[in-house]
Amino acid sequence: MRWLFFLLILFLHGDACVPGVPPPHADFEFRLPALHAELDPVEGGRIRDAHGREVLLRGVNVNAFVEYWQYDPNLFTTYPFTPEDVDIMAGIGWNAVRLLFSWSRMEPQPGVYDEAYLDQLEEAVQILESRGIYTIIDAHQDAWGPSLVAAADEVCTGSTEPAFGWDGAPAWATQDGGAARCVLNGVRELSPAVTAAFSAFWANAPGPGGVGIQTRYASMWEHVAERLSIYDSVAGYDVMNEPSSFAADAMSNLLPTFYQRTLDAVRAGEASAGAPRRLFFFEPLILWNDFLVGVPAPFGDDQMVYAPHIYQGGLNSVGLVEAIFQQAKAEAATFGGIPVVTGEWGSDPNRAADPNDDYFDRHLAFQDDYRFGSTIWTWREACGDPHKAASGRDGTVPFVWGFWDLDCSINEVLGMREPLVEAMRRPVVRAAPGDLMDVVWDRPARSVTVRGEAAEAGETFIVFYPARPGDHLEPVGQGLEGIHTLPAIGGGRFVAGWTQGGDWELVVSLR
Repeated sequence: MRWLFFLLILFLHGDACVPGVPPPHADFEFRLPALHAELDPVEGGRIRDAHGREVLLRGVNVNAFVEYWQYDPNLFTTYPFTPEDVDIMAGIGWNAVRLLFSWSRMEPQPGVYDEAYLDQLEEAVQILESRGIYTIIDAHQDAWGPSLVAAADEVCTGSTEPAFGWDGAPAWATQDGGAARCVLNGVRELSPAVTAAFSAFWANAPGPGGVGIQTRYASMWEHVAERLSIYDSVAGYDVMNEPSSFAADAMSNLLPTFYQRTLDAVRAGEASAGAPRRLFFFEPLILWNDFLVGVPAPFGDDQMVYAPHIYQGGLNSVGLVEAIFQQAKAEAATFGGIPVVTGEWGSDPNRAADPNDDYFDRHLAFQDDYRFGSTIWTWREACGDPHKAASGRDGTVPFVWGFWDLDCSINEVLGMREPLVEAMRRPVVRAAPGDLMDVVWDRPARSVTVRGEAAEAGETFIVFYPARPGDHLEPVGQGLEGIHTLPAIGGGRFVAGWTQGGDWELVVSLR
């Protein structure tokens, strides 16, 4: 295992030289170790790699492949995804990307899949893998789909207003019954057309060819899983972003039925490809973000991950408190103690530049305390993204989220938001032998302490440390040997070594 471990490092970091370790062969093909879930209803589930080491997934959402409704024909809705983006992500220390795609592009006609679109997703998976980053494939939707935009002559009364279009389902799968395309108080999911379309979906109403539209959706997922499950770097699948809360009175019963149908389809696709079961990420209802309700009834298998969006304190008036993380852990325990990865979280990026605002550090500290994985929203947001449509309607200049600052008055990129990048550059545990117990990052002192227990002797560990140019690291450990550092993409360092067996502790500080 030690030799393979160093091959991994040498492949990713060609400037690393470790005495006594042979260089990789020219035809050596690197693959991130496959991930699997380990249930623990008491301490919380864990994600482990193929070598049995615990992995904390930390990263970002990428929307480059989403088909958004375009509110302004002069503004594009997404930026392309490039290898340069991935280099920066690796430099931040991330080891995961939640890669969004749209059903409307994947299946533009009933039963017809866009293989060229899948090729683009596959290429992105390969690029991420080459930088040591896992991919979570996410079927994204907001307010059902882009086709439910209000017509120019739509009449909305009272406190309602014409609905924007969004992203998700194709028009052929949209059964809104002619309901009004108006929103109440700006809540997009309250459009009667959105509610009707989701109600038809949950009921698996017959669509083209008499096939239920939910059945079509599950078949689409079977095809995606068959294509992409061959990659061990594909951590798994988030099968629907923020399921609608308002579509039917029986949502608590219909949601697990949907998840089970989709899970069965994903497993069939993996089996057809001869691939192992990947992680199955599932979310509570969108109401969870504001009211902490909407968890589906138990279903599924032992390779699931609970993936609520913890926007409390960032996107709504609910405070960011530890009780939210406690509840998420307790809800995951009802499924046997599965791991938790919050697929979205985040806030106004300018908060990272405020020295009196600790939102980002506090959220990440809670994630460390509870061993939750996470992918922050979002890498890049364009001025033409429908999330900015309200500004376009009101005649104000849009303000975009993400790690890139834009001047939407001229639609130009101003540069990276360095305070936000710095807030996210923190230690990431990429492989922890035994059971990971504590991760404590002291940002002012720039010191991290990582503790584990019940490790076998000779297991490798690897922790990313956000080193800066000129930093001299001083890693010390108990229950560890062979501690050393290796360069990481973007200037960071990997701290690595082996366990002696039993409990262990690593402390990395600056000399």
